[in-house]
Amino acid sequence: MSYGSFPPEPGRRRGTLAIVLVALIPTCFVGWLLWSSLGGTKDDGAGGAGGAGGPTTSSTSSPPPPSSGASAPPASSGEPGAPGAPGKPLEGKVVVIDPGHNPHNRDHPSRIARLVDIGTEKKECDTTGTATNSGYPEASFTLDVARRARTLLEARGATVRFTQDGDRPYGPCVDERAEIGNKAHADAVVSVHADGAAAGERGFHVILPKSVRGGGADTSAITAPSRRLGERLRGDFAKATGSGPAQYIGDGSGLDVRGDLGGLNLSTVPKVFIECGNMRDSQDAAELTDTAWRERAARGIAQGITDFLNE
Repeated sequence: MSYGSFPPEPGRRRGTLAIVLVALIPTCFVGWLLWSSLGGTKDDGAGGAGGAGGPTTSSTSSPPPPSSGASAPPASSGEPGAPGAPGKPLEGKVVVIDPGHNPHNRDHPSRIARLVDIGTEKKECDTTGTATNSGYPEASFTLDVARRARTLLEARGATVRFTQDGDRPYGPCVDERAEIGNKAHADAVVSVHADGAAAGERGFHVILPKSVRGGGADTSAITAPSRRLGERLRGDFAKATGSGPAQYIGDGSGLDVRGDLGGLNLSTVPKVFIECGNMRDSQDAAELTDTAWRERAARGIAQGITDFLNE
């Protein structure tokens, strides 16, 4: 209270209070309307503490769960097992590898000497194959390279079958070797060999089927794809091993066409032979008996098959 002021009279106090109340009522009413319009009594939709008059909370709506009929996204080509997936370029392909001869053939000379029909003529069931001058057999070489190639091809997704895996007493005969590939409906067949030419003759070559028709032989449907397989094999084998094509056969082209081999004459699927080198030449023999070189040879064969089947 300041000096010089006086208390109002009782009657005047009541009049003043009434005037103030009359002035405040419209103001409060307007304020209530404004508060209500801004959502002061909004329900947050939750039970319990979020009832009317409770604190409001903001919520983020979640996407609805997928319906049971929604289809899964398509698999990308990079998924393991998908056709063309990286690292599995041969998924769904069947490859037959024919390791030439058999390490046990030498123990069954009369059985492998019997004649079988190859369509155009009759020839021996099988032979023992050749060997290096130091005694390393062709039959051991072919099995080793074939097994290495099988490992590589299976890693790329192929189904690989052998005509023999050293698990037979002899053979099989050349006509049965062809039949194994035919019954497997193979996409490609490669018969692995090493040559027994004269010393001084070096290099590898691929043998292609000649177009023949006679008896049970008809290669008309396989000569073209077999040539493509052979050409792929020639290029990839040379690249992998560093070996050059043989100069003593096929005019140095690395390709030779023959119509006297039962394994080719009786085949109904693309098939070639590869003579990986000359076992009777000391320089070639040094490579053929080397483990690291045989691994490179297997890689060349596997790559040739892979390139052919992915044309």
